[in-house]
Amino acid sequence: MIAIDLGSNTIRMVEFDCEKKIITNRFEKIVKTADNLVNTEVISDEAVERIIKAINEAKEKLVFKDVSAKTTEALRKAKNSKEVLQKIEEQTGVKFEIISPEEEAYYTTIATESFIKQKYHYKTMFLVDIGGGSTELIIKNRKELLTESFQIGIVTVSQKYKSIDALEYGIKQDVKPFADFIKFTKMSYNPDIFVASSGTPTTIAALKIGLNYSTYDGDKVNGVELTVKDLDYWKEELLKMELKQREKLVGVGRGSLIVSGILIFKEIFKMSGFKKCIVCDLGVREGIAFDYCKTKQGK
Repeated sequence: MIAIDLGSNTIRMVEFDCEKKIITNRFEKIVKTADNLVNTEVISDEAVERIIKAINEAKEKLVFKDVSAKTTEALRKAKNSKEVLQKIEEQTGVKFEIISPEEEAYYTTIATESFIKQKYHYKTMFLVDIGGGSTELIIKNRKELLTESFQIGIVTVSQKYKSIDALEYGIKQDVKPFADFIKFTKMSYNPDIFVASSGTPTTIAALKIGLNYSTYDGDKVNGVELTVKDLDYWKEELLKMELKQREKLVGVGRGSLIVSGILIFKEIFKMSGFKKCIVCDLGVREGIAFDYCKTKQGK
């Protein structure tokens, strides 16, 4: 089957064998779904064309059978989401479902847990998913999944602030609402492991171990540990570079966004009180696949 996660910046797909429970192929493309959404409140025609082109490109590489396609914050927020999804379905045959923040957190969690459970012993996990249009903070233990979604993402803040100084100051203000959730969960759940999924943590983890966008390997990134010092180091290194050089490391379309992601991640890190964070490459698309296969096999 094919699981598709259309995010605010990237469309990510995985080809999954439900019987063997293995990933057989992957596809990822930066499509900038939320480009200028913060100013226009709509998904642009150009973004729609990029999404359609990416899906048709993926069809040449993946076997499109039993497709489960979900989309998140950008389409939740856009005033023209119905028209956008109708056009995508007409031109690709792929029908997307807009999922809630709670569903998004669920998919991220089941995917992340599939790796973390194999390697670590823990009672309660604090999980962070920094997306293009929103950030999900999640607490997961054996009994509960608690989550809160904040409409703060790397695309939206990057287009909101016009200089690095404004960005740094603005993010510190924007993420203040995170503090109440983190304080409550620390007091009530006392998480003993900090995990981060999504593009910013995985990109920094890849850079830390000597990989870049073209050599990226999710299996090698899984389990890499990051500290606040790592975030500070790579923020400074990336800011020294010209945009083209930066994009060679982090991917075309991500060069102007990665610093925003690092700054959001750093603020969460500081609030959490943890000294290290475990990075997991698995996310919403894998969670969609796992859930689809579980449901199918349960029928």
